Amino acid sequence: MKEKFGFAPNTDEASRQAFVASLKKFVNFDVEAQLADLFDNQLVSAANSPPANRDEAAALLEPHPLYQLWSSLTFHSQNLMWDAVQTTTDRTIEDQVESYRALSQSPDCKGSVSLSDKLCVKAPVATTEIHRQPGGYWREKRSDDIEAALNYSGTVDLYRNAKGMGMGAKPSADAIGQFVAAIARKYAPDLEPRSVLDMGCGTGEQTLAYKRAFPDANVTGIDVARPFIRFAHGLAESEGMAIDFAEMDAGATAFDDESFDLIVSIIMFHETTKAQVHDIMRECWRLIRPGGLVLHLDVPYQPDRMPLVKQVTNNWQVRHNGEPFWSGFADLDMKEEAIKAGFAPDSAFATYEGQGPAIYHFFGGRKPS
Repeated sequence: MKEKFGFAPNTDEASRQAFVASLKKFVNFDVEAQLADLFDNQLVSAANSPPANRDEAAALLEPHPLYQLWSSLTFHSQNLMWDAVQTTTDRTIEDQVESYRALSQSPDCKGSVSLSDKLCVKAPVATTEIHRQPGGYWREKRSDDIEAALNYSGTVDLYRNAKGMGMGAKPSADAIGQFVAAIARKYAPDLEPRSVLDMGCGTGEQTLAYKRAFPDANVTGIDVARPFIRFAHGLAESEGMAIDFAEMDAGATAFDDESFDLIVSIIMFHETTKAQVHDIMRECWRLIRPGGLVLHLDVPYQPDRMPLVKQVTNNWQVRHNGEPFWSGFADLDMKEEAIKAGFAPDSAFATYEGQGPAIYHFFGGRKPS
């Protein structure tokens, strides 16, 4: 291998990406705070009657120049983000693909990668550029391509900084996975999983956390995006970790009944349709062993937790920023979804847990022993 596997900006590229992160953080915090102040202290008081819902709040906000400025800055900062990470990817992609091939074809491979030509990802998921990532998660330009995943990997730290999670010591690349593993221990302290399934594993950074947390368990990551599955396999092999990755639909896997003791995911559900949410939860019930735990993490943007102004800006993300399934997920009662899938009311849950300044929505259930 010519260089370390994974996203590796040089000094100039890292500086540009840091600028974009700072711009996005300014928009997310400073400009949104001004927008909330405008809404609460001027627009609402000037209205004939207080807005009763998101649509009425939007009617007050959308004509105002500050809202239009926020909208423009949010849209174009997203473009700047993808342009910034693409520069690094363009410079390194051929070496990175070469590194992937060397890792995946090595006789010393510890894990495996399984790709399926039979997998069919249906619209609208297959036709959506999530986060407005150019070409979407499925774009392939070359044999053994990992470009889409390399770009996505490059946005992780940028997003953390933009959301105010980059203060102090830099978190480890698998920090969210470590957090999920800790919550799993909190919710099921007696569980020592023999097998762990990471649904929608993406680039695999967090999947590695489960192997570190449960070193004696067989860990498997699945995703529907082939460039991501390749990248995840390459990353695990570069770290010397025995993890199996497969190109597979979380709502219709090929695994046998009751194959796993712990099933997890991180921010997968808000990137898919309501129908797929139902399918995935039913599949979780089928796959989890008696005594096992299903534990999913996702965004905490349920409407009853947010002021109207935040509901308006979130809905803008749905319409304009590559998050078309966000509101549909946020409107679901995920404890009820777990119960519908088969979990008993007293073992199903939908709650919230915090890590530093971030709050996440956790949901799932435990199958009786």
